Amino acid sequence: MTALIDQVPAVRRRGGRIDDWDPDDPAFWASTGRRVAARNLVVSIVTEHLGFCVWLLWSIAVLNLGAAGFTLSVGQTLWLTTVPNLVGAAVRVPYTFAPARFGGRNWTVVSALLLLVPCGLFVYAVHHPGMPFWALLLVAATTGLGGGTFASSMANITHFYPAARQGLPLGLNAAGGNLGTAVTQLAMPPLIVAAGLAAVGWVWMPLVLLAVVAAYLLMNNLSGATSSYTPREMAASARDPQTVVMSVLYVGTFGSFIGFSFTFGVLVRSRFPDVDGAHVVWLGAFAGSLARPLGGWLADRFGGARVTVVTFLLMGAGIGAVAQAVRAGSWGLFLAAFLFVFVATGLGNGSTYKMIPAIFRARERASETSDGTIGGTFDRASGGVDGAARARRTAAAAIGIVSAVGAAGGVLVQQAFRISIERTGGITPALLGLAAFYVACTVLTWVVYLRPGAARLRGRAADGV
Repeated sequence: MTALIDQVPAVRRRGGRIDDWDPDDPAFWASTGRRVAARNLVVSIVTEHLGFCVWLLWSIAVLNLGAAGFTLSVGQTLWLTTVPNLVGAAVRVPYTFAPARFGGRNWTVVSALLLLVPCGLFVYAVHHPGMPFWALLLVAATTGLGGGTFASSMANITHFYPAARQGLPLGLNAAGGNLGTAVTQLAMPPLIVAAGLAAVGWVWMPLVLLAVVAAYLLMNNLSGATSSYTPREMAASARDPQTVVMSVLYVGTFGSFIGFSFTFGVLVRSRFPDVDGAHVVWLGAFAGSLARPLGGWLADRFGGARVTVVTFLLMGAGIGAVAQAVRAGSWGLFLAAFLFVFVATGLGNGSTYKMIPAIFRARERASETSDGTIGGTFDRASGGVDGAARARRTAAAAIGIVSAVGAAGGVLVQQAFRISIERTGGITPALLGLAAFYVACTVLTWVVYLRPGAARLRGRAADGV
């Protein structure tokens, strides 16, 4: 593996750090950049995938706690799946800034090592069924560290690729993580039957250690992307109107994906009790994950905003079909419609993430030909950095905030279904509310990015805006 590192030409390296990196230079990208970026991307995908596997660990484990000697109410069981989602959303903000502060390779090693904590605590917990619920809740909360790996991985990979070619690699990177949801839901039930509940914690530990070694040997820190964000920059990024808009859109795409992933099995059980949902619950996350890189590729080809508008329309239509299936009591239509919605969320995840770096790069180009005020407070706070690097830095900060808000949106989806079932005995009100939200997201995307006269750059130079 070290030999592979030494084959990379035309970059100055010190240990695992690269001092000269300019992916927007076609000659550099063709001779050196593509190969280095691909290597970092592959390891990033593996690490993020393991993070998602650990993040979703309790969503499967709670179904087997009774057999392990735990006595929990339905409400306590729901909290054990909700708290990891909340923690995963919260840690995405600091995880976003960690690669810039410590280096992409360094933080990938650290974040992977941190995954050993929830795995080890899980093994301990399942062997102590008498532990108080608050302690069990804390153990479950630590799996949220797996959700944070998404933000740091995406923010880091953004720096490796040209602005016009980020859709597909970001889509692949995210899809690798999202697939961890399906892998956990598919592989853990038979593993529990074969080796017991504790195996759900043990199985990931050697894989995590292998990922740590791969990250240390094969990944790089980029000098141009390594600096600490100030509180002022973080606050300015959170206030940026583009960050706010993209956060709302990502609640609609990723919030739906992760919320549906956590609740799909419960919905199947509540609406179709005669169906063995364990054999199909993984299909939704699997389909949505595979669709994500396709959404990124389509955004590279046609523009992220255009693809995002279409995906929200598809999501609304799919949710309508789910509501119809519930009214008709049709299991076949319910499954097909929900899988359709999962695919649409995956496409939207890819297209919205492509939009983020494209938006800030387009705005930076506009500011370079104006009086400098278009870039906003956050851009000016990064003075002394060239336009392309400043745009990447701004986009990386926005990615963390957007991903955190999107993950928190998954909790809202979960709670919408819970409230709907508790108050009405069905899920139709929640479905209608989601359909209305998707319509609102469609209108928001069109008004901000696609309507005639919208403040955006047109053409391939501003893909995805």
